[in-house]
Amino acid sequence: MRADRFELPLRIVVEDPVPGVAMALQRDLPGNGSEVVGYAEGAGRDLTFDLEVAVEGTLPDGRPRLLGPFVKGPPRERFVYLCVGHYAGQAEADWAGRMKVPIGEITWPLIEGLPAGARIEGHISGRGRNGGPALATVAILPPGWRYA
Repeated sequence: MRADRFELPLRIVVEDPVPGVAMALQRDLPGNGSEVVGYAEGAGRDLTFDLEVAVEGTLPDGRPRLLGPFVKGPPRERFVYLCVGHYAGQAEADWAGRMKVPIGEITWPLIEGLPAGARIEGHISGRGRNGGPALATVAILPPGWRYA
């Protein structure tokens, strides 16, 4: 059983974000509360969000146990929030919501193969079916989590 705790560098790339709509990561604060970090606005290019999550031990199903101030959800369904529009701190935005980016698909073989100085990277679509920003749960685009 893997019991050591260490920080795992991740990167979330938002492909084709809606121009002019802000996004930011949501991070929990000690006690009760949260803040947004990494504020960026879509401007005709992909947006990149770098963060670290803690890995501590293994879940009963063999997956790594992911923890930290960015990590949300039950142990088997971990995710990270990307805030959109008003939720990201953009007062004049027409949009307000969050993207739920699943990180529970990150496996031990992926973590153990991570090259020195690299990150594990997942790409998501920045747009929903209606052409506005993607909100709610988003999928990691093929080929899934990989090295960056």
